[in-house]
Amino acid sequence: MSDVTKILSAIDRGDENAAEQLLPLVYQELRKLAALKLSNEKPGQTLQPTMLVHEAYVRLVDVDQPQPWTGRGHFFAAAAEAMRRILVENARRKQSLKRGGDLQRVDLESAGVATKDRHDELLELDEVLTQLEAKWPDKARLVKLRYFAGLTVEEAAQAMKISVATAERHWTFSRAWLHSQLK
Repeated sequence: MSDVTKILSAIDRGDENAAEQLLPLVYQELRKLAALKLSNEKPGQTLQPTMLVHEAYVRLVDVDQPQPWTGRGHFFAAAAEAMRRILVENARRKQSLKRGGDLQRVDLESAGVATKDRHDELLELDEVLTQLEAKWPDKARLVKLRYFAGLTVEEAAQAMKISVATAERHWTFSRAWLHSQLK
């Protein structure tokens, strides 16, 4: 049993000090995931990897009723989901009428270049991923692990406790289905 799994078990048992021990062990991996996710965002993003990690960590550990973690893979899957939700909330907040709605800042140097806003893409992906999750929850979970947690097919298969071949089939299907829905 890894140190992370032992600490997650201690958190489940109500050990108040366990959460403090967990962050140093998982911080670097969570920060890499956050940096990877934010690298796909629009330049000038106000959300920083450190802030994304801390917000996700607070949502996972600092709750009234701790979640029973089944292991390291379960924790990182939940972290990926938390990061996805934070990014989607941030994109929605930026598009709300209160904050200018669909008005966009335009850099004078790049005013002639027309590109699709990354926030729109993230919101579209979230909507389509929700549809995938309604039809095929396991395939949607695999997409979240791959896209939002940055896991390889092998790591995602291990986290989901399925074979690598099944994970590869689910990944191929999910990518094709998402692509068709996003067009």
